[in-house]
Formats: sequence, structure tokens, C-alpha cells
Amino acid sequence: MGRKRHLKDINSANFVVRAHAERNAVNAPIQGSAADVIKIAMIRIDQKLRAQGLQTKMLLQVHDELVFEVPEDEIELAKELVRHEMENAVETAVPLTVEIGVGATWLEAH
Repeated sequence: MGRKRHLKDINSANFVVRAHAERNAVNAPIQGSAADVIKIAMIRIDQKLRAQGLQTKMLLQVHDELVFEVPEDEIELAKELVRHEMENAVETAVPLTVEIGVGATWLEAH
């Protein structure tokens, strides 16, 4: 997605410093891509919620989760909208799958 991580210590003679840079080189594309995917999904979800005039509100992102406040009469519609936008945020060789929980609290939704 065009993200670049400059690792000046990747060729360091110091093993500890080089190993740290190598771990970052492996981790950065994974975490960076995941961050990009959820940001794209969040933007699209917000646009769709507004366009459809829904009262559902996106409240919080916790790592790879999104937390919403949803009126009871919008739960099924919101679930399908969120699932569709998250699973289709980017085209991948491996399908993205989404689990959705509903509850009065974040803990209850898990």
C-alpha cells in the first residue's frame, strides 16, 4: 500500500542492533498493512452510515476491532454493512473474515 519503513541498522555489525532491525523488517509490513486495511474500512463504514442516514455511531478502534453504538432497530443492517466493508476493504488472495458480537458492553459483545 505504498508504506515504507526505513531501517538504517539493517546492515549493522552489531548483532543485537541488526536483529532488532530485522524483526522490524518482518513485522512492519504485517502491522502496517493491517492498520491500512482497518482505516480504509473505517472511512467506508462512516461514509455508508452517513449516506444511509443511520443513527449508528462508530465509537472506538481497539487494535483490529471497531466498537459501535447501534440502536436496536439498526443492529442487523449495521452488522451487514460493517461486515461487508471490513471484508472488502482491500482485495486479497486470502479472504478477510469478520466476527461480529453484540452486547450492552464491549465485554458482553465478546
